[in-house]
Order: sequence, then structure tokens, then C-alpha cells
Amino acid sequence: MKVLITGATGFLGSRLVEHLTGDDRITFILATGRKFSHNNKVSHEKVKYTLGDLQNAAFVKELFTQDIDVVINCASLSSPWGRKEQFHRANIITQQNLLYESKKANIKRFLYISSPSIYFNFKDSLDITEDTPLPQNMVNEYARTKWAAECLTRDSELPYVILRPRALIGRGDTVIMPRLIRSCLEGRLKIMGDGENVVDLTSVANMCEAIRLALYTDYVNESYNISNGEPVKLWTSINQVLQAIDMDPIHKKIPYFVLYSIAYLMELKARLFRGAEPVLTRYSVGTLSKSFTFDISKSKEKLKYQPHQSTQEAIDEFAQWYKSS
Repeated sequence: MKVLITGATGFLGSRLVEHLTGDDRITFILATGRKFSHNNKVSHEKVKYTLGDLQNAAFVKELFTQDIDVVINCASLSSPWGRKEQFHRANIITQQNLLYESKKANIKRFLYISSPSIYFNFKDSLDITEDTPLPQNMVNEYARTKWAAECLTRDSELPYVILRPRALIGRGDTVIMPRLIRSCLEGRLKIMGDGENVVDLTSVANMCEAIRLALYTDYVNESYNISNGEPVKLWTSINQVLQAIDMDPIHKKIPYFVLYSIAYLMELKARLFRGAEPVLTRYSVGTLSKSFTFDISKSKEKLKYQPHQSTQEAIDEFAQWYKSS
């Protein structure tokens, strides 16, 4: 099998390239991203890198001059804040380009890495299934464009699998935990809400294995929720990370309604004056203060997915990597 991986220089993509080199059925991996960073280049005889912009239709066309069987699209603009046109170009135009060339090349399967943000509604949400009704108005442009890209995938007439991983953690994380650590170092991190909210996290190693399983499943044209399947108290886990990297845990709490109101005003100011991303966004406040867990029984049944790395092991892996990087 010959595989194209997009977003291959990012957190998930680089770990996926590394993981799939160990699959004997995969003979070639074409890995693409914008640029290398954080020592995320995998040196292996199966792997060839081609850097470029997926918004450029000519670049995407060039990728498919290689013999490709399966596309795994890990690339996206993932942010709680940004301009509508930025998300449209990064998450929809890129998907259109990839699907168009995939159809021309008659690829055997298209895997799309979506987001649990499509479910988020500022409420405690437990045991979310793939059939849970989506909010009428999604939380932000990121969620809206990820859902739109899912719809494009379904309408493409290509065999597809859509995966929705919940909060990836582990070695190489440049998104969730580092952002919280920076806030802590700057003295801005406080427990949002009562600190009792329960969430699912997902080891990036487990997610990579879920993607590998999706390459071979007979249950195509389906969407799957992915997590570690072991809900944890979010702020307990955050404090575990902080302590593992020799920082003091967070104890001070600020009520949810206070933070939500502050974030609303910050967003309003940023929109009025076309400013940078606010220090607080309503989405960030919501995700850090509300309970959010998945029912992953469908993934276990149809993908044969079984989480092998525990949340604590993923936290320890991240902490060791962070301290050594």
C-alpha cells in the first residue's frame, strides 16, 4: 500500500508517519506539510517528503503524480480564533483540492481527521456518540469548516473514513499542553469553573493506531469518535502535567460565568478593532470548564480499536519529551 499523509510535519501527522513505517503492508509514504519544526522529520526508507501548500491546486496535482492508494488528510487550521476566509482556505479549499485529485487518481480510500469541536455546545456533554445531534450553530469557524470538510468527503463518492479524536496528548504536542504551560508561566492560568469537569483525552499513539486500523477496516463510509475511553478530571490531569515538568499546580478558581463574560467582551473588542486573538475566547473557556466525553463503542466494534497507552502514560511521555526538548 502507498499512502499520502498531509499535515505530516505537524503533531499528529509526524507521529503518524513514524507509526506507519512499522506496518509491513505499507511500502511507501509520501509525507507533505508546510515546513519542518520541532525535529518532526522521520528518516526512513519508506518515507519521501514534499513540502508545499495544499491550497495550491497545482501543488496538490503534483502530489498525485506519485502512485497513491490511500490519502490521510491530517492537515487543517486548528485555532479558536481567526478570520473566516483563513479557515475556508485552510480547511475547505484544501479538502476540495485533495478530493478532486483523489477522484481522478481512483484512490482506494480517503481518511479525514476531523474534530470533536463539531459537537461542542457550551454544555456538559457525556458519552457523545457519532449520532449525537450537532448544534444548530457551531461554536466557531474552525468547527464549521471541519464539518463542511466532512460533508465534502461524504459527497465525494470516494470510499472514506472520518475520525474525530478528542484532545490529543503525548510526545510532540505543540498545541494543547504547551499552550496551557505558557499561560501558567505568564501567571494567567486559573482553574476555569469548579475544576470538577470530566473529559476524555486521547493518546496520540492510540490515535495513530486508530488511523492504521481505519486503513484496513471493512466498515467504510463511516465516522468514528476516538479517545482513550477513560474519562479524567481535566484540571487534575493539567496539574499532573505541571508537576511532572517541575511546575507548581494550579489551585485558584474563577467562576465560569465570570470568565465567559470576560471572554465575550474580549472577542467583541477584537472583532470591532480587527485585533489579534484574545487572551480568552468563549470556546477556550467552555472546553476548559465543561465536561466532554465520548462513547467509543462504535470504534471498538467496527475498527477493532483498543486504547493501549493510558492517559497517565501519555502525560508521562509528554512530560519527558517536553523537559528534554
